Amino acid sequence: MRLTIFGLLFVCVSTAYASATTDLEKHLSGLATWSADFKQTIDDGHGKVTRSAAGHLYLQRPGKFRWDYTEPSEQLVLADGKQVWFYDKDLAQANVRAMDAGLAGTPAMLLSGGGSISSQFDITALPKDEGLDWFQLLPKHADTDFQALRIGFKGDEIVRMLLADKLNQVTRLNFSRPQRNTELSAELFIFSPPAGVDVIGRDLK
Repeated sequence: MRLTIFGLLFVCVSTAYASATTDLEKHLSGLATWSADFKQTIDDGHGKVTRSAAGHLYLQRPGKFRWDYTEPSEQLVLADGKQVWFYDKDLAQANVRAMDAGLAGTPAMLLSGGGSISSQFDITALPKDEGLDWFQLLPKHADTDFQALRIGFKGDEIVRMLLADKLNQVTRLNFSRPQRNTELSAELFIFSPPAGVDVIGRDLK
């Protein structure tokens, strides 16, 4: 039985998708912990930078991450496996929410190993650029806050991420001084609001 042109196209697309998924999983496989400095910019979609920030990222798979923002102000985004904390030191305010299905397709959960990659994203391998291997991930579910994500690897290390949100803003993350599979203190993924901090939401513990 001969394949129709549409059948052949479907086979080619399916094979390419499977290959890209396998390649991305290969890059992320064996990743138990990861930490790195990061620099972040957000532009308006036309190249004009509207915000910038910097800090340090810690991951422990599965399901734990900590983004410590040190510039321009001290903020924290922390997931302990059950809930996510958003803390702003200057505002003396913390927001806590459950790590529900709504977070499954986010970039942070992707890196920290929460959920199946192929169940959350359509994955495409892009041409090599600036010496990096690139993958594009499009969320399969409409309830995410972003349209597309691109991840650039040098070898097995994550070097860059680009995130386009639904307002057409582009967040760019550059990582440096990565450390892979080093022992991280359990206390890194525990947050207790300081005295006097206004807590919004419910602590699930």
